[in-house]
Amino acid sequence: MPFKFIFTFSLITLLSCQLFAQNKPIKIGIVGLSHSHVHQILGRADYGDIQIVGIVEPNTDLAQRYSKLYKYSMDIVYNTIDDMIVANKPDAVTVFNSIYEHLKVVEICAPKGIHVMVEKPLAVSLKHAKKMEALAKKHNIHLLTNYETTWYPSNHKANDVFKSGDVGDLRKVVIRDGHKGPKKIGVNKEFLDWLIDPVQNGGGALMDFGCYGANLITWLHNGKKPITVTAVTQQQQPENNPLVDDDATIILTYNTSNAIIQASWDWPIGRKDMEIYGAKGAIYVDNGTNLRVRISEGYSNYKEESFKLEQREAPYNDPFAFFAAIINNKITLKPFALSSLENNMIVTEILEAASKSAKTNRTIKIK
Repeated sequence: MPFKFIFTFSLITLLSCQLFAQNKPIKIGIVGLSHSHVHQILGRADYGDIQIVGIVEPNTDLAQRYSKLYKYSMDIVYNTIDDMIVANKPDAVTVFNSIYEHLKVVEICAPKGIHVMVEKPLAVSLKHAKKMEALAKKHNIHLLTNYETTWYPSNHKANDVFKSGDVGDLRKVVIRDGHKGPKKIGVNKEFLDWLIDPVQNGGGALMDFGCYGANLITWLHNGKKPITVTAVTQQQQPENNPLVDDDATIILTYNTSNAIIQASWDWPIGRKDMEIYGAKGAIYVDNGTNLRVRISEGYSNYKEESFKLEQREAPYNDPFAFFAAIINNKITLKPFALSSLENNMIVTEILEAASKSAKTNRTIKIK
């Protein structure tokens, strides 16, 4: 998605990034340039924590276009992953090609001990995800999934408030993600070609934005799987998304709560927000930095506290600083953390069940 999410760093954040860059920089290879999130790493300031040593992109026109924009040499661009690995021996790769191609990247990199971070979602199917998981465990590599919302301070503050018990036991979560649609917001052609392809992307808005909600809900539930998944998809822009859904509503049920994920390429305004309802109050995550906490008083009254948050400290404010810190053993992923493999295996299971539910018009039970 070419939404205009740009990591902004204050002087304090910059200094903290530099403090974290005390190890030898992690040698990073970039696999693919078609996903517009690649701008985040190509345009990133040099904090000394990572070093881009190679780029894999067979589309020469695309590689040259970005070379002019970001001033890298075409000498570090390769047609294949194997060629880049032989020439530059990266410690890790970040992946910015189609979701279908994630499996191939892991199949090549894992046996060589090269860590992998893919853009969300982890895989197009549970079959692909299980193969990736097996390879990562067999060869002892880190396999992370990057979401924009992982770095939102508001989401982490919301989780802290929820875990404190202030709003009571969890009852309902509503998560809304999306924008006007890939074509309407003007994504580059190389991205659009696979984003609206049911094979290369695994689906449409259900996959592209449904994964955000599944990821956050799994995190809030400490890795608990839903009991049932029910989904409805629609195609509201057939002229722009002829082969895939562009609007999805997913309902998850748990023992004592439920969740609603609203994922769409047909919102009038781009959004990534969440509401968490407990027995005693509610948390409203309005965007990446703003949230409100309401504690119930009587029938419809409430006491509200608002928060406007600063960016999180390094390396928790940036996917690449985080990836480097994980590889350098400076930090350890907590169980079912947002970037973790175990969380994103459940995400894949939820998305696959949702897709099946939408196609069959029935509720799917999760084993």
